[in-house]
Amino acid sequence: MDTRPITSETLAGSVIAVPPLACTESLDWNRAENERMIRHLEAGGIRTLLYGGNAVLNHVAISQYAALLTQLAELAGPETLVIPSVGPTYGMMMDQADILRDYEFPTAMLLPLREGTTSAGIGTGLRRFVERVGRPAVLYLKFDGVVDVPTVKGLVNDGLLSWIKYAIVRDNPADDDYLRALIDAVGPSLLVSGMGEQPAIIHMRDFGLTGFTSGCVCIAPRLSMDMLRAVQAKDFEAAERIRTRFAPLERLRDTLSPVRVLHAAIQLAGIANLGPIMPLLSPIGEEHHASIAAAARELLAAQ
Repeated sequence: MDTRPITSETLAGSVIAVPPLACTESLDWNRAENERMIRHLEAGGIRTLLYGGNAVLNHVAISQYAALLTQLAELAGPETLVIPSVGPTYGMMMDQADILRDYEFPTAMLLPLREGTTSAGIGTGLRRFVERVGRPAVLYLKFDGVVDVPTVKGLVNDGLLSWIKYAIVRDNPADDDYLRALIDAVGPSLLVSGMGEQPAIIHMRDFGLTGFTSGCVCIAPRLSMDMLRAVQAKDFEAAERIRTRFAPLERLRDTLSPVRVLHAAIQLAGIANLGPIMPLLSPIGEEHHASIAAAARELLAAQ
């Protein structure tokens, strides 16, 4: 596992994959299938793995957390960066900080929580987490208006943030006053587009964001890496052609459920047997399997 501090070059060097986790029927971590998922991503050129929403870490018991961290650290290749997540509640993230201190992950992401929070409160909680764990954190901006620009700027200025995952959905991603205000305040180098391939071209080309995260990269890692390289080379026509390959599966995720569709798609494409999805979620209905399988297999064949 790569344990070096994260730089803007790190963020630009790989699509940041956001994979699910494989579990046994008893909801223990399935080492063999998690290794299959990681090897598939690494074979496609992916070198950064972010375990967060698609891994349903907001529902993982503290009693399972150390075993998960140990497994991920052991399974990742020597050049692969692994970023676990913490929270979303304050007590949970602080307990996880105590566990994380025993590991060499260079950062961890705070999962977003909208209810029962304030901007200043999130800033205070993140500061206390960083102080306890002894390393900077990833801020995940998912909901509009939850964390204001001055709070983000203060965290950046004090060296508390490793990077920022920007995942606020807009009808038109090119029209985003909040993102522009963030860039004016802290610059674009720490900001990563956080919603997959669909808005990534606009975010990188028009706003200067450093890279992008993706769930569908778990199906076609090489293709997603090709898109990243095309954007970086300013070959936007090639990047757009690749983006459209991901659109059918992404539409199903947007329509039905991003996490549950990705979980099914990986299994139906034969990439890894993920087992049951973590409660309080449930598997996507079998009536959707045919359309998900078709989209996933077509995407897999395209790389």
